[in-house]
Amino acid sequence: MGKTKHTGPIRLPKLPDPGLWVSPVPFGLGKVKPHHIRDTLKVAWENRDQFSYAVRILTQGVCDGCALGVAGLYDQTLTGPHLCTTRLNVLRLNTMPEMKPDVIHADIDELRNMDSTTLRKLGRIPYPLLRRPGERKFTRISWDKALEIIAGKIKQIDPKQMAFYLTSRGTPNESYYMAAKVARFLGTNNIDNASRICHSPSKTALKRSVGIGASSCNYKDWIGTDVLVFWGSVAANNQPVSTKYMYAAKRKGTKIIVINPYHEPAMDQYWVPSIPESALFGTKIADDFYQVNIGGDIAFMNGVMKHWFEMEEQEPGSAINHAFVQEHVNGYQELKAHVMKFDWEMLEKSSGLSRERMSEFARLLAGANSAVFVWSMGLTQHRFGTDNISQVANLALLRGFLGREHCGLMPIRGHSGVQGSGEMGADPFSLPGGDFKGADIERVEKVWGFDLPKWQGDIVGVTLENALLPEDHERKLKLFYTSGGNFLETMPDPDFVKQTLESVDIRVHQDIIFNNSTFVDAKEAVIVLPAMTRYEIPGGVTSTSTERMVYFSPEIKGPRIAEARPEWEIYRDLAARVKPEQKHLIWFNNTQEIRDEIAVAAPNYEGIQHLQKQGDVFQWGGAWLCEGGVCPTPDGRGNLIPIELPELRKPEGHFYLTTRRGKQFNSMIYSETDPFNNADRYDVLIHAEDAAKLNIKEDDPIVLYNIHGTFHGRAKFENVKPGNIEVHWPEGNVLIPKSVYEQYAGIPEYNAAVIVEKAETFHALKDTKYVEKRIEELETEVQ
Repeated sequence: MGKTKHTGPIRLPKLPDPGLWVSPVPFGLGKVKPHHIRDTLKVAWENRDQFSYAVRILTQGVCDGCALGVAGLYDQTLTGPHLCTTRLNVLRLNTMPEMKPDVIHADIDELRNMDSTTLRKLGRIPYPLLRRPGERKFTRISWDKALEIIAGKIKQIDPKQMAFYLTSRGTPNESYYMAAKVARFLGTNNIDNASRICHSPSKTALKRSVGIGASSCNYKDWIGTDVLVFWGSVAANNQPVSTKYMYAAKRKGTKIIVINPYHEPAMDQYWVPSIPESALFGTKIADDFYQVNIGGDIAFMNGVMKHWFEMEEQEPGSAINHAFVQEHVNGYQELKAHVMKFDWEMLEKSSGLSRERMSEFARLLAGANSAVFVWSMGLTQHRFGTDNISQVANLALLRGFLGREHCGLMPIRGHSGVQGSGEMGADPFSLPGGDFKGADIERVEKVWGFDLPKWQGDIVGVTLENALLPEDHERKLKLFYTSGGNFLETMPDPDFVKQTLESVDIRVHQDIIFNNSTFVDAKEAVIVLPAMTRYEIPGGVTSTSTERMVYFSPEIKGPRIAEARPEWEIYRDLAARVKPEQKHLIWFNNTQEIRDEIAVAAPNYEGIQHLQKQGDVFQWGGAWLCEGGVCPTPDGRGNLIPIELPELRKPEGHFYLTTRRGKQFNSMIYSETDPFNNADRYDVLIHAEDAAKLNIKEDDPIVLYNIHGTFHGRAKFENVKPGNIEVHWPEGNVLIPKSVYEQYAGIPEYNAAVIVEKAETFHALKDTKYVEKRIEELETEVQ
């Protein structure tokens, strides 16, 4: 771990720079862009009934939106206040009153007919609820009754037949830790969380390449680095406050490069609301876009390295940082031999970029003294996601962009607190402070005082599939306990997911609001438990940001939902009912006691026990992990890993398809129109050249289909890499294959090959078995 400490926020330049302006026309009038002022006023109006409480949340609490780590209105990167629409959009979840009884106990079909946006506006869940098969309405029950039913079921079944899942809905470290401990106390390793579904390949790849499981650097390192690369990440949309950091980086002369199949408007230009100059005239963000094929990143990076090795043959030292490699890196010759075997034609076809374009990027990095690589789900959510990230690590190691100022590897997190989920042990591959294996198991058993189950737990996708196993199978899912989450809108193949949820004996939905998965039937019972938000929890809680900053978020004075309880406390009380004779092993009286134990169970978190008031924060690991090039691997060296080109499974005449986010927070959609390109939720982003070949005009109704499903939408011409198309998530999940997981980290595949046709063609020829025949052609794909 690094010794250098983070030095705190820096100031922005005072004088404007017209060279970065998008337009001299103020406020981007006439352009497609977010309307920050209008959206802020709208949020203020929505929260007018609890306006003072809303203000206290914003000014005192740690943001429960993205994982940039804004505490109150300030962070550790830049001076001055920060406020973004993502945080404002989720604000109402914290200030809403409870749902009215006539809504809670409405006929189940009436509730099922509501979409997620409508359900979100109904209000908070006020008390525990129960619905058994055949019942048309939820029934109010006591906490004792609810926990009695759940505990009774746990006692009846094999621990392998139950599973826990935690979403990233503002979940603090204390709740993750308690869930991780309770799951193992009850005998199951089937525990998973939303973070692992997003970034498990990042952790897996970074561990094997450089021995770390988190960002090696800080947001401050963006500001003044020579090159800042966003790889499969639309940070301007998903982490809007980061645009302020991008602005600061541009003012320092940093070149910003975006590698993405779509020339994302949000990364091209942005109006940063908290910077007057940018709010008026906008800021040009990206210096260049490299539009790879969906899934073409490995080929692109192999091409970059091939250029470097060719440069080295002509002029040693022109591309590779040999001093760094010799002192800190393994596998140089093996990687070189592997990369040099690829021919340029293959690399160009797979990546979608020319040899010349790969050379441009290679020479840009070769001429840079520093670089920060930032990535997100555009790299991770592939069946080869871990290999994608190891390729990024290869680039950093060859150039020595690691363990020093303005350099690093950053898997940027989407939701507040998710960095802490695995670090608290809330997934099947992790324990607090380590992995689920030998020495870490023994270490945690000593802290917890009980034996851990030694079998490998399932990832949540497999857990859901296990609901369909035979009744007597030892892993047949019979009790599924979810803290938040809506698998109908987040997992591939929603119809299949519904079938799995219906096949579980008892489902527990611990949440603050209803979502449409709450209304799916279960074989014995659906139980709904009302949870507190992070701002309501007595004693305060902590969350960990992308850059490993652990922030204290205090309890904030305001209205309370009478029967809502802290999630950590619910887990504790459930466990105590299942094993009352051993309840002392999992009993905490308050969040301070949990933090005291976290500091022991997760050694990196030494210091969390001292976080007790607003403003308290520390960064585990120091400013830079792998400082000075020394990695926490067995030999202290980074590992270069040869990566083969993936088979991209796109038959002739098909398109690569991936999903993207619009104006939404996870699956919670806040506008039917994307503020950056005016696309609606069922628009298909397609290149005009591709559309012309299919005789498709803009706004034409079109159909996308494959062996997994069918999607009806409209053509919207955008600057997408030809041969590739994009649709919104989760609407496009009907086209995504189920049961396809990345081999190392178990992340679901969120990409597919599809046929695109005009709707009139699709419907006109359907009766002639045309569609069925086309789909049969897809059966020749490698499964």
